[in-house]
Amino acid sequence: MANPNKETLLEWYRQMVLIRLFETRCDELYQEKKITGVYMHLYSGHEATGVGALAALRPDDNVITAYRDHGIALAKGVHPNPIMAEMMGRKDGVSGGKGGSMHIASKEHRMWGGYAIVGGHLPLAAGIAFASKYKDTDEVTICFIGDGASNNGYFHEAVNISGAWKLPIVWIIENNLVAMGTRVEDSTAQPLLHLRAEGYGIKDGGRIDGQDVMAVHDAVSDAVAYARKNGPVLIESLTYRYKGHGVSDKSYDKRFADELEEWKQNRDPITLFERVLEGKYKNIGPELKRIHDACAQAVDESVEFALNSPEPTYDDLIRNVYVD
Repeated sequence: MANPNKETLLEWYRQMVLIRLFETRCDELYQEKKITGVYMHLYSGHEATGVGALAALRPDDNVITAYRDHGIALAKGVHPNPIMAEMMGRKDGVSGGKGGSMHIASKEHRMWGGYAIVGGHLPLAAGIAFASKYKDTDEVTICFIGDGASNNGYFHEAVNISGAWKLPIVWIIENNLVAMGTRVEDSTAQPLLHLRAEGYGIKDGGRIDGQDVMAVHDAVSDAVAYARKNGPVLIESLTYRYKGHGVSDKSYDKRFADELEEWKQNRDPITLFERVLEGKYKNIGPELKRIHDACAQAVDESVEFALNSPEPTYDDLIRNVYVD
């Protein structure tokens, strides 16, 4: 889609705003102890990467990610109500309230998780892509990877086998520069992470501006088209997160205060896209505000839905533990 129409662009804007408002509310609910658990990992700041990438997929294509998964699920079309219910551990959640923040999944939307083990989802991504090739279904899988996880053994094993077997998969490293809290240049001998593609004999999709939803979409569209016919592609998307690795990280705002403010002021993906839309379409401001207000209402409704959802019973909690 070299020149997406206005309706498409506004849909991307809606998704980005919905993710930002949803994550902001989740942060508030965590502080209020309505969302509990040791960790919750927010997608704020990454929106353009997730939305732009998933807009390149067909409905029957697959996506899998790690624990920064709420935004990816929303971009894949999962309704905010069951996501919020899952965040609160309620029965009407996408995983029945048993998965929580790090295990958002939807079979219907071919969104396969949400995984809490660092890099543990990469072999699963390779397996999903292998199934598509084995069954000759013409599906592509996108797998999101954090920059820190790219130093994990799972990364080597999964990306290597995808190259050996020419699997239809696009590996997207979301490089937010600091992993859990360590600079990529301090932990990685080759900080240009996309160059690793050569070592695995797969296509190098390059380093892209992860704050520019249109640039992400163009690059991932090319990668998806290639992967569908020829095999794996590795892309590095430069982005920046607005919260710590998890919301319990209280030092992040102080450690990176100046840099964080710089990205928020000058590289925010939503603000950048608003400027693009305002440049393309005269007097679009009121329309953008209506979208923003509708997203805010959708988030409010998701919170109300979750609070009114029952907690899982004992029978619910032990269901699906074993296969009959």
